[in-house]
Amino acid sequence: MTARGYFVTGTDTGVGKTLISAALLRYFAQRGLRVAGMKPVAAGCEWRDGVAYWDDVEQLRAAANVDAAQALVNTYRFEAAVAPHIAAAQAGMTIQLDVIARACDALHAQADVVIVEGAGGFRVPLNDHQDMSDLARKLSLPVILVVGMRLGCINHALLSAEAIRQAGLPLAGWVANRIDPAMAQFDANLATLQQRLNMPLLGVVPWLASMDFSALSTYLAFEKLL
Repeated sequence: MTARGYFVTGTDTGVGKTLISAALLRYFAQRGLRVAGMKPVAAGCEWRDGVAYWDDVEQLRAAANVDAAQALVNTYRFEAAVAPHIAAAQAGMTIQLDVIARACDALHAQADVVIVEGAGGFRVPLNDHQDMSDLARKLSLPVILVVGMRLGCINHALLSAEAIRQAGLPLAGWVANRIDPAMAQFDANLATLQQRLNMPLLGVVPWLASMDFSALSTYLAFEKLL
């Protein structure tokens, strides 16, 4: 049975969380489900013709088939590409988990499946006392871990999985995303993670020079989530 949603986290920033979140949205939409994406906290924007643009938020909106309000899809957005708690402090704001949870509940009322993409890694701070793990616990969704395959990923992946389990959250699976095309001993690293992570491998994504969801789907095994 399909869960009511998933929380997508990663071993670091820039490891492909948005790519996998958008692929999840497209996968469930193709199966006739109403799907909504959520990026509760977005830090770092581009300026296009004088207009601020948060690419990760727009990718999730494009992949969803529920036309949800912007404030629900993205509760907090900051221009600076820095850690969320620092960006919020610079903007004179405090990220509040209750506000995010209410937005997520509103999305659940509109969609069969909600895909929530975290920011950075699982323990990145959100305010003076709470971090991304506290948000994941509050939303009570199974977690999907995106592992950026590069030197050091074994340690990062094992520590992330340990933190997720210590938070009392189920790990639905993990995705190996080859973000470093020149990574040495890729197959040996992948085998080690398969042996030690003890959760379903949902896909091995090769280095992709450009976004192509039709090609991406051939590398993913999201049917393991059903």
